[in-house]
Amino acid sequence: MILRGPPPLTLLQTGRSPVHDASQTFSSARRPQVTAFAIRRGVAGDVAQLAPLFDAYRVFYQQPSDVDAAATFIRERIERDESVVFVAEDPDGILLGFVQLFQTWASTTTPPGRLWLLEDLYVGEPARRRGVGRALMERAERMALETGAVGLMLSTGIDNLRAHRLYESMAYRRLTRYFTYTRMLI
Repeated sequence: MILRGPPPLTLLQTGRSPVHDASQTFSSARRPQVTAFAIRRGVAGDVAQLAPLFDAYRVFYQQPSDVDAAATFIRERIERDESVVFVAEDPDGILLGFVQLFQTWASTTTPPGRLWLLEDLYVGEPARRRGVGRALMERAERMALETGAVGLMLSTGIDNLRAHRLYESMAYRRLTRYFTYTRMLI
């Protein structure tokens, strides 16, 4: 589990994310040159493009591929307003990646308050190392601040070193005082 609290953040502007040119955010020595993309809130009309990305994310975590189930899940979360999904979209309207967040509460922080669980972050292979994941994370942080949250929480695979580097570069810290337990009921 990794937590991110409310210290000063480098965030995108308020409102709908502008077309983002990562060459303005990252030095060319650190990141390859990127084409423009926008970060915006995902809507039900995005499901046809979101489903294959969400399915690929699930396959990455050793789940069987099922694009139809992925489409149903993501559509229901968006339509029922049970999660917040942001998408990265290129100028041609192609979705490059997404982040999905669920609201929860932090009862042991001072003060207690809203906490966003960053449950899913995925960038399609062709768009990786172009600043898309970082821009999605920045948008999630901005939304957390806009909603008065005390922080963001996420977890990732122990062997997902690329994700570790991203999170740590953004001042997320790995918790070592807690174990996470799960009991599946189905």
